[in-house]
Amino acid sequence: MTARLVLFFTGGTISMVVDPVTGGVIPALSGEQIVASAPGIRSIAQVEIRDFARLPGPHMTPDDCLRLSRDIGSALADSGVTGVVVAHGTDTLEETAFIVDLVLDPAKPVVFCGAMRNASELSWDGPGNLMAAAVVAASQSSTGRGVLVVMNEGVHAAAEVTKTHTECVDAFRSPDFGPLGIVEKGRVLYYRDAPPRVHIPTARLDARVDLFKAAIGVDDRLIRYSVDCGTHGIVVEGTGCGNVTPPMAEGIRYAISRNIPVVLVSRCPRGRVLDTYGYDGGGRRLREMGVIFGDNLNGQKARMKLMAALGAGFDRRQIREAFEQGRY
Repeated sequence: MTARLVLFFTGGTISMVVDPVTGGVIPALSGEQIVASAPGIRSIAQVEIRDFARLPGPHMTPDDCLRLSRDIGSALADSGVTGVVVAHGTDTLEETAFIVDLVLDPAKPVVFCGAMRNASELSWDGPGNLMAAAVVAASQSSTGRGVLVVMNEGVHAAAEVTKTHTECVDAFRSPDFGPLGIVEKGRVLYYRDAPPRVHIPTARLDARVDLFKAAIGVDDRLIRYSVDCGTHGIVVEGTGCGNVTPPMAEGIRYAISRNIPVVLVSRCPRGRVLDTYGYDGGGRRLREMGVIFGDNLNGQKARMKLMAALGAGFDRRQIREAFEQGRY
């Protein structure tokens, strides 16, 4: 039986060409035009093309992410559809893919891809990435692995992958554990299982969540300002395995005293946060204060997860369970 895939195009570099007027790169190509540059895709599956948007990655909003999730869910509800491929701007691809993974919990394959080079460049990697994503989405072995990201023939879990370089075609990597598998000569090979996943069914994302990074000399001004301006949640990228400056710790204490959930992750590209250090601002002190530990998520994904949890109406206990999953 021939696989049937629905292809969503949201914009991003895969759809971009050089604007002859400004000399800058802008979204311009339709999904049909992109697919025409990858003619072999129709030998992999029957494809239905849907132009969801024509946006650069940074223009995606939380509402766009939820709308895309609903559209993907509707597509997958068709019993004749094998899976979905989403072409997305690489700047925010990991965030949108992660939100879809959290709120949708898809039973069929959902695969994100993009391009690091635009269609005006000889080295445009869009068609190849689209082809590889179609191979993964059309494979029964991709079922039950959650939302996947396919770039440069690597297959990654949405919760683990991140963009590690501004321009290289191999920018998307899973720093802690590596890819789940690879695409090789028209087939997908998996070498490990996807990580445990959390499903947060929600019809809204609470966008009033702020993200702060710890560094030498950072004080509590921005955190206090965020709380006073009505933030609903805070994510902090601490140093090392989860530590901040003493003044920053006072800002965190201020937020928690006003019932604002604070999630701690690390600014390091690998590893998870731990309550190792007992000095002022150290992870153990922060945990005693009531800070929620975000395991090995990066800051941008932890923010999206907190947005989903708050949007779902989770209380503090449920938010902690969603992030810590019995790992502490």
